[in-house]
Amino acid sequence: MTVWILGNLGTAAMKDNPWLALVAGLLTAVVAVLVYGWVVRRTEHRAPVEVSLKGAGAGIGWGTLLGIALFGAVIANIAFLGDYTINGLGTPASAVGLLGIMTGAAVTEELVFRGVLFRNVERWTGTWIALVLTGSLFGLIHLLNANATLGGAIAIAIAIEAGGMLTAAYIATRKLWVPIGLHFGWNIAASAIFSTKVSGSNTPQGLLDATMSGPALITGGDFGPESSVYAVVFGVVATVMFMWLAHRRGHVVPVRRSARADVAAGLAR
Repeated sequence: MTVWILGNLGTAAMKDNPWLALVAGLLTAVVAVLVYGWVVRRTEHRAPVEVSLKGAGAGIGWGTLLGIALFGAVIANIAFLGDYTINGLGTPASAVGLLGIMTGAAVTEELVFRGVLFRNVERWTGTWIALVLTGSLFGLIHLLNANATLGGAIAIAIAIEAGGMLTAAYIATRKLWVPIGLHFGWNIAASAIFSTKVSGSNTPQGLLDATMSGPALITGGDFGPESSVYAVVFGVVATVMFMWLAHRRGHVVPVRRSARADVAAGLAR
């Protein structure tokens, strides 16, 4: 939690210098993973398998590509209706800084919300209840962002970054690398590539100089495309697919206490 807060403050302080913001974000990500691993070893007396380096590159890579593709599909549908228009090249230097900011945010938020909060709540309640509880909390936290709306927070909680897609990605893989990549890819597409708002927060212009106008149901309004009906639909579809995969792999922890202990113990190995 401390690394998350300090990292966000550090990258925010350096947002006017894209190269320093990039370094600060990358450093935050590395330190956060190391601290998380140390805390798990000291408090849970086990290897932190969810951040094992084995498969990290592939998990982050595939997750990032999927995140960019999903958000790209949202923008493509909005543009098809004429509500997203590209005017030309934006600010590539700002895009560099956004890479660092979004790297730090994706890693620290996944460690906190999936690695710590969801994983521990799941041990007591089972997968489905934990998914709803932690998703609701993550959505409420997004109400603190500038231009936040209740509809946007609900969209985040149900379909995208908390109760749905990212948590389901963790459940399916039982590693944090795919959700980290997915989170990063989604955010970097929203900010550094398509120059839209991220969860109601005003972000610097990215690679594209673009304008968005139209009904909030389509564009997401002041919250940004994450509150668009398209984002909710694509997020739900991705969530269903990940949860189907999790079920096939036996990764869903049941509500019943007797069965829950056995499944949870097996997943912790």
